[in-house]
Amino acid sequence: MGQTPAQKAAKAARGQQPKKRPGKAEIEAFKRAQSAKKKAGAGKSAVKKAAAKKTVPLPRDSVRAAYAGTSPACFKDYDKGTVITKVGENWGHPGCAPRQPSAAEREFERNKARIESGETFRSRKPSDWRRGASVSSTRPAR
Repeated sequence: MGQTPAQKAAKAARGQQPKKRPGKAEIEAFKRAQSAKKKAGAGKSAVKKAAAKKTVPLPRDSVRAAYAGTSPACFKDYDKGTVITKVGENWGHPGCAPRQPSAAEREFERNKARIESGETFRSRKPSDWRRGASVSSTRPAR
């Protein structure tokens, strides 16, 4: 059934373009996708399993929630499948968990505590260097 020239003009004015037939490249891509689905197995479940294997690995000490729950720190709910981690004795959002300091940060805090307690004060000792002299020509400390 054809359209009159007036009908074609009205359709073009509305912004509707006639449907294009797929080219050879699109047809080949569609056929490849269909054959891949058939090879994957029973259908949607096999596709979901394949997609789950390609996901990004979880951060250390984190798991996916087996059931919905509530984070103990922020009291917000999380759904099944959400990434959760240990927060105290319970499980919750990774952002709610207190951050563990690195080894360098722990050493810095230890050294800072030693300095603040007065255990080490190298800068408070009197200098035994003489101005303009080498390190070896020091005078005895007072």
